[in-house]
Amino acid sequence: MRFAVIGDIHGFWDERDTAFFEASDYDALLFVGDLPRLANHREVAGELARLTKPAWLMPGNHDGVTAPQLLAEIKGWHLLRRLTAIGMTRRVRRLETAIGNVRLTGYALHDLGDGLGMLAARPHAMGPDKFYYGHYMRRRFGIRGYHDSADLLRRLVDDAPEDLIVLAHNGPAGLGDAPEDPWGCDFSDEFGDFGDPDLEAALEHARDSGRRVHALVAGHMHHQRKRGGGRRTSARRHDTLYVNAASVPRIRDGGARRHHVALTVDTDGARAETVIVNADGDVVERTPLPEESP
Repeated sequence: MRFAVIGDIHGFWDERDTAFFEASDYDALLFVGDLPRLANHREVAGELARLTKPAWLMPGNHDGVTAPQLLAEIKGWHLLRRLTAIGMTRRVRRLETAIGNVRLTGYALHDLGDGLGMLAARPHAMGPDKFYYGHYMRRRFGIRGYHDSADLLRRLVDDAPEDLIVLAHNGPAGLGDAPEDPWGCDFSDEFGDFGDPDLEAALEHARDSGRRVHALVAGHMHHQRKRGGGRRTSARRHDTLYVNAASVPRIRDGGARRHHVALTVDTDGARAETVIVNADGDVVERTPLPEESP
């Protein structure tokens, strides 16, 4: 099966992208989250709603939230986190309606056909330093922290087929603590590995229970680091291909270069390549992703 993995959009999506992916030969589209530039998803969501090809969206930390709520979560302002969480359930439902046939997901299993399943990880993930959007996660999923989240993901794995891919917003812990690593922290010396521990626990459980996790796709930690330089965008560990698709902005050079990742999964495993498309919908560049071990 062939999937298009679209990294953090942050407002960079238009009718040319819709036309390209709608006409493509991909079996499905996987969006790793963060549709708006900050917190207003309307413009991008309206364009995504024109898609009819099978597609899933894992909501990121910018999706279904307000700007004050996002700031309160980042700063850890406890009272404001509680107050701004009011209405998040309604906002997420509005997002789900706005994206049309694109399926909003999180804490779920999906059957992709041909014996391949997809595990959707924790939605709205933002990093391991605190349990973000905790008030919403408790109301919506009954999850009170990383331990509960890991338990829920393990239970989903128990119901999953032997062959899996994983869709997440933030990546898992365990792939390196340097800023240039796929989910290494690039904005503070206080943190190193900024991957999610509950997601790594689910992957470990999948391996221990005999599942084959062919690939994990996520974003969140942008390719261009905040303090300059780039990051490794892929790795292979325990026979799983990890892909960070968060090229931000994904549209560059006045619309002439549009980024996504092509993921292929077959009986031999998973492989991926960076694909650059121009404004006319022509593929102008394909670059296989390296598969360095962390």
